[in-house]
Amino acid sequence: MQIKIINKSSHNLPNYETIASAGMDLRANITEPITLKPLERTIVKTGLFIELPIGFEAQVRPRSGLAAKKGVTVLNAPGTVDADYRGEIGVILVNISHEDFIIENGERIAQLVIAKHERAEWIEVKELSETSRGEGGFGSTGVK
Repeated sequence: MQIKIINKSSHNLPNYETIASAGMDLRANITEPITLKPLERTIVKTGLFIELPIGFEAQVRPRSGLAAKKGVTVLNAPGTVDADYRGEIGVILVNISHEDFIIENGERIAQLVIAKHERAEWIEVKELSETSRGEGGFGSTGVK
């Protein structure tokens, strides 16, 4: 699949690091470092603009290493870039650690996964079919 992209950043295009990678790293495209204090959030720009085909989305997801090692994650994970959005891709980062985190230009801040999706058509009814689970949710199928 080919996707049109404009790169206004000072970095290379995102790429897959291995043959089996699902995501491509997104890098911060900033002129000055950003200090993210504990429990603060900010939108970090990437300098990337994309044109997705209808039926696809780009999912902005956390980087596991950044989350595990620094306590910094994507706040609205996964964030969705819709096929009709033409603005710059931004990443909402939040620092859930107890220490300041400094975001540098070029820092790998998130990953981008391109995914196909379906569009649903609602059929309004008065009742739904029965299942053995029924209305059980929020851990109802787990070990007690």
